[in-house]
Amino acid sequence: MTNQSTPSEVFLVGFPSLPLRFHIPVSLVMLLVYIMSLVANGSVVGLIILIESLHKPMYIAIANLAASDLLFDTITLPKIIARYWFNDGTMPFVACLFQVFWVHNLGTFDAFLLMVMAMDRYVAISRPFHYSSIISNKHMVIACTLCVFVSSIAGTICILFEMILEYTCGRTRIISCFCTNSGVLSLSCGDVTFSLLVVFSTAMVVLLLPLSFIIFSYISIIRLMHSSTQLVQSQKAFYTCTTHLLVIALYYIPRLFVYISIQNRLILDADVNVLLGCLYTFVPHMANPIIYCLRTKEIKHIFKNILKTHVPLNIS
Repeated sequence: MTNQSTPSEVFLVGFPSLPLRFHIPVSLVMLLVYIMSLVANGSVVGLIILIESLHKPMYIAIANLAASDLLFDTITLPKIIARYWFNDGTMPFVACLFQVFWVHNLGTFDAFLLMVMAMDRYVAISRPFHYSSIISNKHMVIACTLCVFVSSIAGTICILFEMILEYTCGRTRIISCFCTNSGVLSLSCGDVTFSLLVVFSTAMVVLLLPLSFIIFSYISIIRLMHSSTQLVQSQKAFYTCTTHLLVIALYYIPRLFVYISIQNRLILDADVNVLLGCLYTFVPHMANPIIYCLRTKEIKHIFKNILKTHVPLNIS
């Protein structure tokens, strides 16, 4: 038994059953994921800041989403890469709490920002002639600021209910690729039922409220497209909505499943839980810039102009 109420350090286990020979390959995969996220999200943020024609409401939201994903990956991935590459999974408990705050803060921000983006698309398609008067750059900045405020509250709630617990059993191993509420709560020896309930309730509000608005928006958009007389444009819009919904489903469904399984104490394989956490966290961060930004005609046109300007073709 330790005399400390909190451990001085914790150890990120990652995948608990992963053989040692796979540590380097896994770290290389995670490094590749991190580099792809840096390049894709960094390019999106840079383009939207530098290109004046992209200073529009939807692109403001996309820039915020890209910056959030970039920050999330920077806070989480380097440590788990070091754990598998150098066997350096140890981090101070305070740093772990810092990571928990930002993981849940940025996760909440993404959830509400996706809702804002879905509502933006709904207004753009349902009321195209009034779009500029309903949603302006100022309105989008205010909406993003509100998302930051709400996400900060969610992150603070998570931290407060972890700081008041006693950690006197000497447990220091967190079975995850980054510090989460459930991981930190598993270190406590006391009764964490109330803390789990608060975290679960917060997560359900954070996930289900935006998801309900997103579902409403896309159902309305699909109904509008179905009744449209312009078949080609409707097909293109339907394809765009489908790709958006795939990313949204990947973001929300595994999260809901994991939170419900934790709250109801469903017995799941630890490695499966860790894998689900990586899939619903890092895959959308790589896909978001491509789905929401790099596939748009405007961005493609800008890239073509950049290539023509800076990469001239030498034809003999």
